[in-house]
Amino acid sequence: MKLNIAVLPGDGIGPEVTAQAIKVLKAIAMDFDHSFHFTYAPVGSTAIDSHGVPLPDSTLEICKTNDAILFGAIGDPKYDNDPSAKVRPEQGLLQLRKELGLFANIRPVKAYDTLVSKSPLKKKIIQGTDISIYRELTGGIYFGEKQISDDGNTASDLCQYSRHEIERISHLAFKAAQSRRNKVTLIDKANVLESSRLWRKVVTELAQQYPNVTLEFLFVDNAAMQIILNPKQFDVILTENMFGDIISDEASVIGGSIGLLASASVGEKYAMFEPIHGSYPQAKDKGIANPVASILSAAMLLEHFDLFDEAEVIKDAIEKSLKLHITTPDLNTKYDTISTTKVGDFIEDYINNPDDTNLNFTNIHLGQSTII
Repeated sequence: MKLNIAVLPGDGIGPEVTAQAIKVLKAIAMDFDHSFHFTYAPVGSTAIDSHGVPLPDSTLEICKTNDAILFGAIGDPKYDNDPSAKVRPEQGLLQLRKELGLFANIRPVKAYDTLVSKSPLKKKIIQGTDISIYRELTGGIYFGEKQISDDGNTASDLCQYSRHEIERISHLAFKAAQSRRNKVTLIDKANVLESSRLWRKVVTELAQQYPNVTLEFLFVDNAAMQIILNPKQFDVILTENMFGDIISDEASVIGGSIGLLASASVGEKYAMFEPIHGSYPQAKDKGIANPVASILSAAMLLEHFDLFDEAEVIKDAIEKSLKLHITTPDLNTKYDTISTTKVGDFIEDYINNPDDTNLNFTNIHLGQSTII
C-alpha cells in the first residue's frame, strides 16, 4: 500500500516522539513492502514563530492533500503564562479539527500487565482494564460562542450541540462496542445541563438500532470516581468534548504514564493520529520523553487503513520493550539511561527481527540499533 502522510511534529517534545513513530513506520513499510511518504509542516508555537499564525494555510493544504496526519504535540509556556495573548498555539489544533471535520476522538486506555505496578492505583483494581473512549471533538463549550464584558470582569462560553453532532459520534461508539464487549456508557451531566439532556435523549433513541449493546448512563462527577474505583466496568465510553477531555486524561493514570496513550481523531474524509500528552516543554531535548504513545498512534493510523497485521507487529514490539524495561524514565527507575531514541531503536529492531529471542540488551544501552 502507498500512503502519503502529513507530519506535524509541533512543539516541545512533539518532534522527538514523532521522529520515533516515523522510524517505526519506515520499518513496517520495509518489512511489509509498503510505500509511506512523509511531508512535514509546522503547527502551533513553531508556526507562530515562522508564519505568525498557529495553523498556516500551507499546513492545512498539506493535511488536506495527504491520506492521513501524524501529529506531535502543541503548546508553549510563553503563551500559557500570558492570559492576554490573542494568538495561541492551541488555536491551531482546534482550527485543524474544525477545518478537517475531525468530529470523533478515539482514545484506547489499557492496563499493561507488565506495568500495573507503575500505576498509582492498586493492581487488583486496574488489572484487565481495557476502555475505548469516544469523545466528540468539534462541538460543545470549546467551540461555542465566547463573550467577555467591556470591563473584562464577566465572561461566558456557550455549550451547544445539535442532534446531528451527537448521532454521528454515537454511531461510531455503538459500532465499536459491537466488536468489543457490547457496552456503551454515556457520560453527561443531564441533571443540570440542557445540552446533556439532549445527548441522553438522542443516544437513548439511537441505541434501539443496536439491541445487542447495553447502554448505561453516568453523571460526569460519578464517572470521575468510578474510573478510579472500578475502571474494569467500562467498555466504550461516549461523551461530549470537555467531559471527554478531562475523563480521558484522568484515565491515563491507569496505565502508569500518560506517555502510553494514543488517539485517533477522525471525520468523514480526514483522519489524524496523535499522542494525548501535551508538549511537556520541561523535557524538550532531554531525551526523556516517552515515545510509546506516538508509536501507538502510528499503529492506529495503520489500523485506519485496515493494516491490522502491521499494527499488531508494532504492539508486540511495544509489549516486548515494556517487558524488558526498555522504557523512558517515567516508567523505568532500573535503567535511567534509556532515552527516547533508544526506545524507538529497540522497537524498530524488534519489528525487523521479531523471531530473534536473543536480544542484545547491551546494544540498546550503548545506543546501537542492531540485535545480534
